[in-house]
Amino acid sequence: MSTDRLAAELSGIPGLEVKAGEPLARYTSFKVGGPADCFVEAHTKTGLGACLELLARRAAPVLLLGNGSNMLVSDRGVRGAVLRLRGEFRRVRWLGDGARVGAACAVSRLVREAVRRGLGGLEFAEGIPGSVGGSLVMNAGAYGSEMERVVTRVEAFTTAGAPLALGRDELHFAYRETRLPAGAVVTRVDLALTPDAPAVAETRMREIMARRRASQPSGRPNFGSVFRNPPGDHAGRLIEAAGLKGLRVGRAEVSRRHANFIQNLGGARAEDVWRLIEQVRGAVESRFAVTLQPEVRFVGEWPR
Repeated sequence: MSTDRLAAELSGIPGLEVKAGEPLARYTSFKVGGPADCFVEAHTKTGLGACLELLARRAAPVLLLGNGSNMLVSDRGVRGAVLRLRGEFRRVRWLGDGARVGAACAVSRLVREAVRRGLGGLEFAEGIPGSVGGSLVMNAGAYGSEMERVVTRVEAFTTAGAPLALGRDELHFAYRETRLPAGAVVTRVDLALTPDAPAVAETRMREIMARRRASQPSGRPNFGSVFRNPPGDHAGRLIEAAGLKGLRVGRAEVSRRHANFIQNLGGARAEDVWRLIEQVRGAVESRFAVTLQPEVRFVGEWPR
């Protein structure tokens, strides 16, 4: 099916906004990436279900974008449909000591609202740049905690647009990933938090903010951590020990502040970042016999 015809069919579904050939650089935290054949923003569950059902019928590839904070999109763009949740998927409903959170809600917004309400357990996530859905999928964590500790239930759609609910016992958490049914599109996450004095929770949050500011780069586009920590070690330590701080390919640079960050100095291409990641992996493996595994997802077509 042609891109124009697919975009026209999707445009007929209420609750969707559809654009053909939309550049993805504006939607990713690293500010790189080529165009999506069909860029779809879903504002309602009804529209999302119908969208997924149509895409499955047409056998069209689907990429869920989230906030684009842990993703490197090829300069050549993405074939098929790129899906982003907005509208009702950004809402939060507070329920006593917990919350029902739309998958598109920004993590930073959620953390600060919880602190204001005197609910603890999310302070570790202050400064994580993604959405709640994306943080669930990668089991985001920092400073000794992670999403696994607060998630109780997840709502999603299957690839065919059928609703799906998963209790905590059906969620398979691992280091920097949550093993969900293949292709599941998370729409809502239920959280259980801990009552706390707002001043105490705010103090913890500010301490974490200060630690991040002291150790992590800011002011230029980045992904957050590029590599997973290998067992018993830290990726940043290995990269720094290999003498790679400040290494550049094009306009992409290994941060001089924290070696497990790569920054866009302005005008970087996705292929620059890809080649820099490969150089870092190769150098660390050659020096320490450790193969670093990226946290970053590579989307689209890449050099062999």
